[in-house]
Amino acid sequence: MVTVRGKAKPEKIIMGIDPGTNLMGYAILRMKGNKAEMLAFGVIQLKKYESHYLRLGKIHERVTSIIDSYHPDEVAIEAPFYGKNVQSMLKLGRAQGVAICAAIQRDIPISEYEPKRIKMAITGNGAASKEQVAAMLQRMLNISDEIMHIQLDATDALAAAYCHFIQMGKPEQTGKKTTWKEYVEKLEREKKIRK
Repeated sequence: MVTVRGKAKPEKIIMGIDPGTNLMGYAILRMKGNKAEMLAFGVIQLKKYESHYLRLGKIHERVTSIIDSYHPDEVAIEAPFYGKNVQSMLKLGRAQGVAICAAIQRDIPISEYEPKRIKMAITGNGAASKEQVAAMLQRMLNISDEIMHIQLDATDALAAAYCHFIQMGKPEQTGKKTTWKEYVEKLEREKKIRK
């Protein structure tokens, strides 16, 4: 768990979404006081639906269901990145729009983050691989190997939620500036002390 500088904040639930038309990742992060904890994450399987419009309907249905189950206070969604295939970009944008619509229908504020910004917030490197982001999240949130099971679309959604958590307040630092590696090592030491 990571502590955020400042006064203790009340419990808040953040839903992270990694939009997609074949797989859509989602994650639920609880901010309790000034600590973050993963509650759930997974993927919405959409490949079995042939019609793009049917997939959009399923995205709306499942995102709404997850919202109704966890009652998030805010949604953090990964922004589509620019690609060469215009048709893919349009489909991805529609998927993102449907997920945003589900949140708007429940009056939930939405924040959008570029993939590079998410990677930078989690690893300190905007060009980090998905595997590097997943490994850093696993360490920072103390997620077991059994739970992590590395579904990269789900960890991208978790990264979006965690990036939003970080944007709410900067991780505590003692006097001098440190690298992410030093910061994570400090967290590991503190974790051992608490045990």
